Order: sequence, then structure tokens, then C-alpha cells
Amino acid sequence: MKWIYLVAGGLLFVKMLLLSDPAPGGTEVAIAEAIVADSGVPNAVSGIIFRNRLYDTLFEVVVFSLAILGAKYLLADETPSAPFYRFTDEPSIVLARLGATIAALVGIELAIRGHLSPGGGFAAGVAGGTAIGLIAITAASPEWMQAIYQRWRAATWEKVSVLIFIGLTVLTLIGIELPAGQFGTLLSGGMIPLLNVLVALKVALGSWAVILLFIRYRGLL
Repeated sequence: MKWIYLVAGGLLFVKMLLLSDPAPGGTEVAIAEAIVADSGVPNAVSGIIFRNRLYDTLFEVVVFSLAILGAKYLLADETPSAPFYRFTDEPSIVLARLGATIAALVGIELAIRGHLSPGGGFAAGVAGGTAIGLIAITAASPEWMQAIYQRWRAATWEKVSVLIFIGLTVLTLIGIELPAGQFGTLLSGGMIPLLNVLVALKVALGSWAVILLFIRYRGLL
């Protein structure tokens, strides 16, 4: 079977070198321009996610919430892990916290300006979750992370963000929208900037909840 893979790989390599790609037509560009004009934001991807495919995006958020509930349910019967694995050497701690700071700033930028440039709510939430994970592996104890989570009522904010997202989504789907604003400015695109921020908040806080679960029952991720 190996020779079949080698032949297939060789043919693909020859194809990439010798055969030119077809010239792109104007259809794709026209579709992107139509999406940008319809959504009122330069980032056509955000326009697709939060307008053309808003119904799908709504259920993606719901599925993410169900995944967090599933993790809590599956781990509820397990015995909490006694050891807590974390970085102990100073250089690793400094680098992890520096990375967490950068990831958090990137997440905020992607959430606020995701409708104007590449980015958006899901990418911002992943960046935020990465920052929280990097802080977790440098924490002095799991109780410290749990205390912060409870002090800031992160679980409540996560649920509130989902409810507000669903409410705004329903309003958008039935045709009630905010003013579009001036194209290309921060306060433009109607509901899209708010939906971006809500998705980012939901994904980041949901990641925090999952990280705490794995710290408690696995010692770390």
C-alpha cells in the first residue's frame, strides 16, 4: 500500500508544480461584496456568521453550552485529583503570564473590532480561554482560581451572556435591528458588534469553567 500513497503524493506534487490554477472568476468577489453591503461591516466573515448564518450560530452557542454541562455531568461522579500540576520554575511562570497578558489583549481586540478586521467572537473567546489556561498552570493552588471564579460570579455572567445572545438573535431574525451606523467605524453593523462581544464572553467564561473542572478532577488539563 505504501507505493500507492507515494504515487498519489507524487502526482499531487506534479499537479501543483505544472498545472496552473484556474483564473478566479468575479462571482466570489461579487458574493463577498454583497455580504459586506448587506451586513454593513467590512469583515464579510462576521457578516455571514451573525446575519446570513445567524440561525446556525445560535445553535453553535447552545451546543457549546451543552458541552460544558456535559463535562460537568460526566466528571461529577469522579474523585477529585489530589495532586495539582503546575509550573514551578520562575522563567516558565513569567513566560506563561506574559503569554496570558498578550492573549487577553488580543481577545479584547478581536471581540471589539472583530466586525472591522479578521477576528470575531469565537476567536476572541478562544484567546480569552487561552489566557485563563496559561494563568491556571502558574496558579499557586486550584482554590485560588476557584475563588476568583466565584468572586467575579463568572458562572452567572456566562449564563447571562447566553440569554442576552439568544434574545438579540431572536430580535435580529424577526427583523428588529439596531441602526447600521457609519460603515467602517467601531459603532457600525447593528447587532453584530454586540453579538461578537457576547460570544467572546460566553466562550471565554465557558472555557474557564471547563479548566476548573479538569483542574479539580485531573490535576490540570
